[in-house]
Amino acid sequence: MEKIDWKAATIAGALYLVAVVTGMFNLIYVPGQIIVHGDIAATIGNIARLETLYRIDIAVAAVGGIAFLLLPLFLYKLLGGVDKTAAAVMVVLVVVGVSIGFVDMTNQLDLLSLVCTDPYWQLLTPDQRHAMAKALLDSSYHHGVVAELFWGLWLFPFGYLVFRCGFLPKVLGILLMLGCFGYLIEFFGPILFPHWRVPDIVILPSAIGEIGICLWLLIVGARRAGQQPA
Repeated sequence: MEKIDWKAATIAGALYLVAVVTGMFNLIYVPGQIIVHGDIAATIGNIARLETLYRIDIAVAAVGGIAFLLLPLFLYKLLGGVDKTAAAVMVVLVVVGVSIGFVDMTNQLDLLSLVCTDPYWQLLTPDQRHAMAKALLDSSYHHGVVAELFWGLWLFPFGYLVFRCGFLPKVLGILLMLGCFGYLIEFFGPILFPHWRVPDIVILPSAIGEIGICLWLLIVGARRAGQQPA
């Protein structure tokens, strides 16, 4: 039997935890403080008023993106022996998704410049600034929607590898694969059926599966790595 690299499992769990925590900060906490749906003027005002939080948001997104980019490399080290093709596909899908996220940071930086830093933008009328800010926010949202597609797609080969490997809980592998389809519903549903509100339950398998595998890799991996002879 091939020796299991529990050190790689522990590092993967730690990177996954960083990605999860930073993702919650970027996708839930900060938008809740800044974005006012349907009121671009209020949103711009919040960005100006909470400029430090907005800057931290960008920095945290960069840290989370780097962690997420490194994550599949350690997962490949841990699971590549199960199926090298599936492991390679997993890595490629994550790289594409993270790349889209980094491109989106240019929208955030442009918006920061528009609202807070570049005096040139002050020459525009309020309506012009609002229109440009809305365009940047819309572009950022659309980047997020496309990135979400890849956040889902990578879960299928990852879940398949977890299910097949024999040393990780199979139920987590099943949840991860189901989570892939939940993300696909979230992506294709609003595009094909604009007036349909996707129920929140579709992302429940991915949430349970990803948090579960993150904690399992981190806690169990660290314990077994400590028991492993050097």
